[in-house]
Amino acid sequence: MTVPFGVISVFVGLAIWACLAVHAVLRRKYLPVLLFGILLMLYLNAGYVIYGPAASIANFVGIYDVLINLGLSDPASAAAVSTCPNNSCSAWGETFTNHPAWGVAFYDRFANGPETRSALLLGHVVCNTIVFVLMHVQMFFPGGQARNHALIGRVCFGILTIGVGCSVVLAAQHGSVGEYGGALSTWGFVSMSMFVYTTAVLGVLAIRRQDATQHRIWMWRFVGSMWGSFWLFRVMLFVIDPLFRDIEALAIQICIWGSAPAGILIAEMVRRRVDAKNAIQPIVAE
Repeated sequence: MTVPFGVISVFVGLAIWACLAVHAVLRRKYLPVLLFGILLMLYLNAGYVIYGPAASIANFVGIYDVLINLGLSDPASAAAVSTCPNNSCSAWGETFTNHPAWGVAFYDRFANGPETRSALLLGHVVCNTIVFVLMHVQMFFPGGQARNHALIGRVCFGILTIGVGCSVVLAAQHGSVGEYGGALSTWGFVSMSMFVYTTAVLGVLAIRRQDATQHRIWMWRFVGSMWGSFWLFRVMLFVIDPLFRDIEALAIQICIWGSAPAGILIAEMVRRRVDAKNAIQPIVAE
């Protein structure tokens, strides 16, 4: 039996994160759970650089293998379940022979695809990881020196542009991938990219108008879109993938289209609660 230490370490990390989330709700201290989420994101994304896309994707698919196989009695009738040659698409080896169909396609596209495709994925992962870290530096230290804040903001926006550009190019290649949802996945990933990039652009335009209030509001929404696109996407897929394994691509389509706007909505709700708690009155720009 193959022991997928990478997958197990992720489950351990998720269990710790869940405990921190409960503690955060009970004690009203959210910084530890936020920081741990960032660290876990770094751990997951570092694998793409260290081990390469194929090995990291196999580890990623292995996370979803556990629930997709739970209670699976007839794999042949499950439209969203598939197999891959030699079970190479999963870190579980022969333990699980059935995998999410989107996971099989994900692995095949980068294990057997052109090097340019893997380069685009690495560009997307590296750039978005850097932005994910920098945007929290900006949020945690908004009152720092204005010059440093502006400089980090410019660097962050430039890197974001590259990362989003890579994702849009990759999305344009999804039209023939039925396991993702075909053309719907292309437009879905483009919409995800636009939610992320548009909130960032509107935040930049606001500060260029010297409207600090609207800048802060849009940056909150941008952070929400990033958390939604990364963590909410993965958590939603983990939960609903087994529920819709009889309908091809439905689970991943829900996550593609819904994670970024849901993240923005959650961030907006949190921001309003923070503002109400701190008695911050919104300033209406003339």
